Amino acid sequence: MDLALLKLDLMAAITVDRDGRPDHVYAAHLLPEEISGRNWQILPPLPPWDPDIDCQALIRSLESEFARKARSQKVKRKWERALLISVATASRDVTKDSMAELRELAESCNIAVVDTVIQHRQKIDPRFLMGEGKLSQLVILALQEGADLLIFDQELNPSQVRSITDLTDMRVIDRTQLILDIFAQRAQSREGKIQVELAQLKYLLPRLVGKGTAMSRLSGGIGGRGPGETKLEVDRRRVRDRIGHLEKSLKEIQKQRGQRRARRNKRGLPVVSIIGYTNAGKSTLLNTLTKSSVLAESRLFATLDPTSKRKRFPKDVEVIITDTVGFIRELPKELITAFRATLEELEDADLLLHVIDISNPRFADQIQSVERILENLHLDRIPVLRVLNKQDRVCPVTVKKLVRTLDAVSISANDEGTLTPLLDKIESHITRVMRSGTGADPAKRFVALPYASTCKGLTGKGGLC
Repeated sequence: MDLALLKLDLMAAITVDRDGRPDHVYAAHLLPEEISGRNWQILPPLPPWDPDIDCQALIRSLESEFARKARSQKVKRKWERALLISVATASRDVTKDSMAELRELAESCNIAVVDTVIQHRQKIDPRFLMGEGKLSQLVILALQEGADLLIFDQELNPSQVRSITDLTDMRVIDRTQLILDIFAQRAQSREGKIQVELAQLKYLLPRLVGKGTAMSRLSGGIGGRGPGETKLEVDRRRVRDRIGHLEKSLKEIQKQRGQRRARRNKRGLPVVSIIGYTNAGKSTLLNTLTKSSVLAESRLFATLDPTSKRKRFPKDVEVIITDTVGFIRELPKELITAFRATLEELEDADLLLHVIDISNPRFADQIQSVERILENLHLDRIPVLRVLNKQDRVCPVTVKKLVRTLDAVSISANDEGTLTPLLDKIESHITRVMRSGTGADPAKRFVALPYASTCKGLTGKGGLC
């Protein structure tokens, strides 16, 4: 292990006898490929006066093989390579699900996941999160797999980032920073880019302690991408000035959005907003409902900028349907704050369509995550209709049971023929709202949010009967 940590090809120790004279030479060297679970080899003891080994030839051979392997990996590698790490105190099932989602996040950010490591502890180490010995083992694993990045599922404080970086000599990011990086890749509009940069800078401000190794390794790679990339290592004063400028720009955007909403409310058009966990099929549903072509991809956070389209129902009922940014478990508070101008669009909705991917094994947890965020944003007084998406991938018996349990409708968002029950529910609700004259006043709307308690007892394994 010391060989790998010290980046040495070979290490030798000479013992002495009772008289202080050289006794034996003990040597060990690294191996380019792992053999029997080890990436090192210990040589048999040798007499110091006539060691039967050509050290220079051995070192040249090892270095040549290491270089060849490194070149081969470089040619094959298009993505960054990372180890995913979780130091958990929660149950094994919860940790496993969380790590599966972290892998999805990493892969959607063009990161090749070479391995995942989970350590269960009763108490988190305040300095390294995990034990120092375990962390040293991860360095060896990273060297073996050619990984250049460590991604932690838990949020790291600035001190932990510095400690882990100093010990491992590798780039280190956490789940929050990974999500911020995905948002930086996806942002297209001026508003989206401003919101992402603001979130990045607020997250990184407490981590800008001088120009230490932790920050220098971040710039230019995963976790240091996007509009704020060239500003990560400037001093705190300039970062605060930049944050102030961005917040001023967002306030102006917020004002413009408010004016647009006021004009829309004046026209009396009801608003239906599509919400849900990321990659649940929200944009696909918008496209099918309105016959539009909004970007809809099977990847996390494909949509950042809200999109609104009009939809006319048979009974001359016209509504505005809005697609929104997807939610995720433990959505970074920096993003919620920065995207508040966007999320405020939901405040004027007459109905929220909560799209749920029931083919996802973790859909029950995803429902609870979305509804917790709605409560935190004080949006839980707006009526919600649960829409169970991807019914074609789930056993019909299970679909019927979920529809009853969750008081929902089931659809396949890409199949217009399955949307009739959903359209009937939307039209019925909007007609009732328009007749009551409460369409623009959230305080007068009835409460129709099915709380997360209705999810208790669900296994989440929607694909099984």
